[in-house]
Amino acid sequence: MPYAFTEPGVAMLTSVLNSSRAIQVNIAIMRTFIQLRQMVSLHKDLASQLKKIEKNVGRHDDEIRAIIELIRRLHTEPEKSKKSIGFHVR
Repeated sequence: MPYAFTEPGVAMLTSVLNSSRAIQVNIAIMRTFIQLRQMVSLHKDLASQLKKIEKNVGRHDDEIRAIIELIRRLHTEPEKSKKSIGFHVR
């Protein structure tokens, strides 16, 4: 058995304990549960967004490689023809 309260357990504890101190502690614990729930949902959102970014980056990498290859082809000088220009006597 765990040595911690669940959120419903804390809510049930409120109905048993009636002191002002117990109520304050209960409120603090419930707020902590709410913050934990928000943090978990935020991390799930961030994880899904990171997966989307990874997919896009992977696709963009291929596109960038293709663009670089085209630029390299344009940048290289074309091979000069080996035929000489002019009048030749055979």
